[in-house]
Parts: sequence; C-alpha cells; structure tokens
Amino acid sequence: MSNLTPSQARGVKITIAVILAFIVGVLFTFYNRIQMPRILSEGEMRANGAWMFDTPRSFGELTLVDHQGQPFDHQRLEGQWSLVFFGFTHCPDICPTTMAFLSQFVGELPADEQPQVVMVTVDPARDTVEKLATYVPWFNPDFVGVTGEFMDIHRFATALNTPFRKVSGQGENYEVDHSANVALINPKGDYHGFFKAPQDLAKMKLTYRSALARWDF
Repeated sequence: MSNLTPSQARGVKITIAVILAFIVGVLFTFYNRIQMPRILSEGEMRANGAWMFDTPRSFGELTLVDHQGQPFDHQRLEGQWSLVFFGFTHCPDICPTTMAFLSQFVGELPADEQPQVVMVTVDPARDTVEKLATYVPWFNPDFVGVTGEFMDIHRFATALNTPFRKVSGQGENYEVDHSANVALINPKGDYHGFFKAPQDLAKMKLTYRSALARWDF
C-alpha cells in the first residue's frame, strides 16, 4: 500500500474489515444452523415415537404431595417443560429402567432445555412420602416424586391417558400394571403430548427438541 495515499489506504483497510466481518457473520450463521436441531414434521414426530396434540389439553387442578412433603399442585407444572412418568417403587423392571433413561436424557440436553421430571406413583398405598424420598432422588436429585390419594392420582393418570391397575397378589406382594409412556407438559401447565414406550434416546432428544421449537407461545 506504499503507493496509496493515506485516504486510499484507509479505504482499503475499511473494505478488508467489512469483507472479514461479512465472512465471520456467514460462518457464525452457518455454525448456528448446524448446531440447531432439525425441526420434525408431525408425521416425522409420530414415526419417531412422539405424539403431540394440535391443541394441548388442560387437566384441571391437582391435589397431590411431593417426596419432600410439599403440596404438588398445577402451579408446579407451570413455567417450565415437564416430563411425567407414572410408576411405583416396587416395580421390578420398567420403572427403574425408565427413570435411569430419563436421567440420562436430561443430562444430555442443554441447560436451557432441560425439563422437570416427575414420577407419580400408581401405588400410593405403599409409596409414602418417605419411600419416594429414598427412591426418586437415587436416580437424579432433581427429579420429583409425587404421591397422594388414590382417586386424585387416578384422575391425573386418566387425564394424561395413562391407565394402570393393581394385579392381585398375596398380601403386599402385588404388582401394578401401567403404561410406560412419558407425558409432556408445556410451560402453561397443559398436557402437550407423549413419548411412546419403549423410548429411544436419540429419537426422544430429536422429537423433544422439535416439540419445543414447534410450540406456539
């Protein structure tokens, strides 16, 4: 630039700076795009095991209690995404497997996308607050265990399309048949959809993040 006047040299520097800024902007946009999850269509969501409702469903008030003995009402499901799983502490296979899966699932999400995870017992006769307090945090200290009166739990499960029934057994040695689907509650506290069992980690991450991206506030 020795043959350029100071004004011309300044103009060249400005031009180079503008070009570099443009290149950086393009690269930044490209990087952000490849980092963003692909948003699935409704058909793709269902093909990957996630069923989201066109209109999220209100399920009314709740009168339950969490594993710390605190009231668990509808407000506890507002202001954040929540995953709700119905199970019980004496469950020999599905429940511990699902709880461990959900802990891994949450741990692989960015912090701003991590949902609240709630396990609602379908066996309130045996699953006391104290029992849930030793069971649920074992899988993840941030998870919430919920119990309450049988009919209150039954109404909640019915509203979330999660049937369960006690299987006859001897004394305390009974099982409870229940769905292993995981319900999704949106930040308004409405039933948004569900993830069908058995869940697959990669598919659920993709469909969950698509559900968040598709949600119309």
